[in-house]
Amino acid sequence: MAQSINFDGSAGAQISGSTSLTPAPGKSLGNSNYLSNADYTFAQQYLPDLYEQEFERYGNRTVASFLRMVGAEIPSSSDLIKWSEQGRLHIQASGTVTDAEEITVAGHSFRENQTIIVSKAGSQAKCLITAVATDTITVKTFASLDLFNVAGTDAAGPFDDNDAVKLFVFGSEFKKGSAGMVGSLEADFEAKENSPIIIKDKYEVSGSEMAHVGWVEVTSEGGANGYLWYLKSESETRLRFEDYLETSMIEGEPAASGSGAATAGYKGTKGLFYEVENGGNVTTGTIDSREDLEDIAKVLDKEGAIQENVMFVNRATSFDIDKVLAAQNNNGASTASYGLFDNDEDMALNLGFSGFRIGYDFYKSDWKYLNDATTRGNIGGIDGIIVPAGTVTVYDQVLGENAKRPFLHVRYRVSPTEDRKYKSWVVGSAGGAATSGDDKMEVHFLSERALCTMGANNFILMK
Repeated sequence: MAQSINFDGSAGAQISGSTSLTPAPGKSLGNSNYLSNADYTFAQQYLPDLYEQEFERYGNRTVASFLRMVGAEIPSSSDLIKWSEQGRLHIQASGTVTDAEEITVAGHSFRENQTIIVSKAGSQAKCLITAVATDTITVKTFASLDLFNVAGTDAAGPFDDNDAVKLFVFGSEFKKGSAGMVGSLEADFEAKENSPIIIKDKYEVSGSEMAHVGWVEVTSEGGANGYLWYLKSESETRLRFEDYLETSMIEGEPAASGSGAATAGYKGTKGLFYEVENGGNVTTGTIDSREDLEDIAKVLDKEGAIQENVMFVNRATSFDIDKVLAAQNNNGASTASYGLFDNDEDMALNLGFSGFRIGYDFYKSDWKYLNDATTRGNIGGIDGIIVPAGTVTVYDQVLGENAKRPFLHVRYRVSPTEDRKYKSWVVGSAGGAATSGDDKMEVHFLSERALCTMGANNFILMK
């Protein structure tokens, strides 16, 4: 793409040239994606100085690391992975005041003689349940009856007709010589499931190209070396596939009934972001104050209260957290505090924080996937995720017993004769393969896996 730049204050000074703004792997050679020194070789008698080694201007380009840090890989032998997660222990519900002593609570599990607290903003009443029906309960207040102001008949009552209220059980009370509790409660649990998906990729090169020596020295994150360019392309295909193994588990979404993907025969999978959005906690906005960090701790109080948590965040959110933490120890306008931990003004000042404690322990880590310009760093939408550390006990349907599992782990398909964790094979007639008459080499990659996000209520997705 030709471009020109006019400098302000100059008489028509320009810079023009051709630039590629989006370097990307190509499927074939063309006049825009190959290196040529033909002009130097044939148009003049002087040879240029050649830098044989390719300059690694993007550093390590892989983004896969998240699941390696927080998860594990466990074999599976089924198309469907199922587990159960415990429900809440105590009983709470929301309802609507409909009569002086009656509250509508759809699908409730309250029982007679239970004592409950009825509340709305600024008002509470402790009551005894005297009767239950399918979707209603009748209560008697322990305080004066005018707590329930129905249809405006008692201006002193804080609970009006049609008021939305919250209820929870704190005990029970029976008269002397009365019968026992009517009915019983079954343990509550939630059944969870996920399905593995098949992930594939392929690299193909002709036998002739394999024998073509280039002048650019091959270098790649995968350790490829030499002057055969196909080695670099094959290595990058492998690295890209390994990234997809992780990003598919993070971004996967199940195909909804009637969707285009489902109609075409694809099922999708429940990725990390999907599970947390639908069964966990989601925050929006930026972290600008200590109160924002306190709100995160308050959310964990209401859930599993896991003591140690890891925050995987993008760069902007990491800086926001650093600023909030630095403001807690401010020695002047610069927010730099000297004299602590053997620091002095001649030392390089560390303006970042790796963790903090505010009710819970939080360890902060930058997540490259959220910063990279070719992934989430380009489209945004996710600022970070808070992941509980440790393991959780679940009932494993395959083992038939309780088992400890990491909150996040990958299940891959395997049997005594087929391991689909990470398959790679070569076909063709070039490069040592002798499986067909085609003058080429094909390198195939395959994996079949699913992510199990256990206890999604302990996760917090930051948007």
